[in-house]
Amino acid sequence: MNRAVVLSVTVAALVSATVLTWIDVRQQREFRRLIASGDAALARDQTIAAIEAFSGAMALRRTSMLPYLKRGDTYRRRGDFEAALRDLTRASALDPTAPRPVELLGDVTEALGQHQRAIGFYNRYIALDDRAPRILYKLAASEYRDGRRAAAIDSLRKALAIDQKFAEAHALLGVCLRADGRPDQALRSLTRAVALNPSLETARLELADLYDSLGRRRDEIEQLEAFAALVPDRPDALIRVGLTYARMERTDAAVLTLTRATERFPESPAASVALARLWLDLAGARGDAAAVRKAVDLLRPVATRPDAPRDAIALYGRALLASGNAREAEQTLQQATSRTPLDAATLTYLARAAGQLRHAAIEREATAEYEALVR
Repeated sequence: MNRAVVLSVTVAALVSATVLTWIDVRQQREFRRLIASGDAALARDQTIAAIEAFSGAMALRRTSMLPYLKRGDTYRRRGDFEAALRDLTRASALDPTAPRPVELLGDVTEALGQHQRAIGFYNRYIALDDRAPRILYKLAASEYRDGRRAAAIDSLRKALAIDQKFAEAHALLGVCLRADGRPDQALRSLTRAVALNPSLETARLELADLYDSLGRRRDEIEQLEAFAALVPDRPDALIRVGLTYARMERTDAAVLTLTRATERFPESPAASVALARLWLDLAGARGDAAAVRKAVDLLRPVATRPDAPRDAIALYGRALLASGNAREAEQTLQQATSRTPLDAATLTYLARAAGQLRHAAIEREATAEYEALVR
């Protein structure tokens, strides 16, 4: 009898163990399937489907770090930083030795503008792996944004000691050195960054700014033209090249460049405003009535739009006044001065237009506003 009971219990235990093993195998298989499904959805940029898949995996294995990590990263990509922080904090707690959750916690807090918290997370990562130049670069960026230039420079030099060809680190080091009042060292770092990665837009712009501050106009133009070639779909690059030519008093090159900007980007108010301002400046210097007419023609379609920017309206008023159309100029300049921020120069043109029309009250008011603003 006892033997039968023992045999029965043994058989039941074996069956139970087999069932549990089978269930565990099924759960493992389903867990892997859900993780793979989430990864595939993320590759297609289907973040909601990815979150659902990772949540399903999480329900199967509550103590696994992986689904918390992946769902947290997905929330980060969606810009849902609070949810990302929750999941990534849990992932890091489940596996304190895993560096990836710590890095992502740094990325999320940095995206939230919490630079000190981000610095803490990146330092935690470096405590786990101090041979990671990419994390040292992220640490330096957070330190720089937090006003810790010396610390940022130190972090970047550590990163470059590991990887001398890290172009972005050279570029950020140049930015930090320039902010620290070391333009010669900054120039070397930024030049090195551009040599390593000619398509690095931020380095070229920073280098152009540095050349501008040093008065090296030709070098500035070279960097700006390279930048404009890198971003052919952005009007601001060409506009900046044209304005730099104007500062160099290379008028023909400035006009050609800004004209090219208006032709390539007819929907850009900034390009038309920049070229019109140049025509008005030339008209003032040369007494050229044709240049005034060109400015008026350029600005009319821009300044009369319902969403016209204030500077376009103000410049149009100035152009109308220069063309002799004081009445329309006064109306346009009044419209410009009704918007904030108020521009002192616009008030002087309004006072001049009102004076020509003998509108004494408008002239007095514009003059008084100008004086108050200047004070």
